[in-house]
Amino acid sequence: MNSRFKTIKNLFIDSVEINNFVELDVTKRLYERLEESLDKPLKMVLLFGKPGTGKSMMLNKLVINLKNKREIHYFEAPILTEKEFLKSIYEAISSKSVPANLRVNFDGLLKYVQSLKGKREIVFLLDECQLYSEALMEKIRLLSDTRVIKFVITLHKTEDEDLIAKEHFKTRIWDVIELENANLDELHLYIQKKLMGEGFIEVSNMFTQKVVKLIHKYTNGNFRETNKFLYTLFEIYEFYEINEPHRVSLDKMSKKIFEMSALKLGYLK
Repeated sequence: MNSRFKTIKNLFIDSVEINNFVELDVTKRLYERLEESLDKPLKMVLLFGKPGTGKSMMLNKLVINLKNKREIHYFEAPILTEKEFLKSIYEAISSKSVPANLRVNFDGLLKYVQSLKGKREIVFLLDECQLYSEALMEKIRLLSDTRVIKFVITLHKTEDEDLIAKEHFKTRIWDVIELENANLDELHLYIQKKLMGEGFIEVSNMFTQKVVKLIHKYTNGNFRETNKFLYTLFEIYEFYEINEPHRVSLDKMSKKIFEMSALKLGYLK
């Protein structure tokens, strides 16, 4: 037996694909600001926020929207070794492959980039930059000083990484865009848009203000945690619809299933 809840739960798989992007007023403003920052004479732009606030999604949306308008490259996963990082930068800019037995010399790369000044403006999107070493971050800063390459980087917002942002970049970052967890109204709208956008209007009506308030209490409005909770919730709904369909109703949220989801994820003891 197929369950409608299998389709619904998959709406909440944590993903950075652009078709999963839910536009709220706050995310729309921040995204527009991010695009506008690329038109300014900035060397670096910092996208800052706690894990699960949508930084990677924002970068993915940026590269999809601008790939036909700008020279833009997205490193989705951190390239942690200097050898591989410099190789990837060179290959992206030159469209040439570097043989496996050769390495890109940084001074040579810097001179090559400098030779492009006034001819090209290249944007690199670097995710999870808190994982890069201090030595590699210094090379990124030097590349940005050429004003040929502009970096948009993401950092997790923690006490240590806040220090990294302040100490490592200093005046090189001219724009800091901070993503935050959703407030109660934003989270409610996020859930409604996810469900109604796929035609699940009846299911969306189950998420009353009282229900969403509890979800917000558990997840603190974090999108990743909310997705995890709702995926688990609808997975349990799917089980009951297949095995005990008489227990499933769309008139209101099942208190039992809601509590089971919270227990499974450790929100309730």
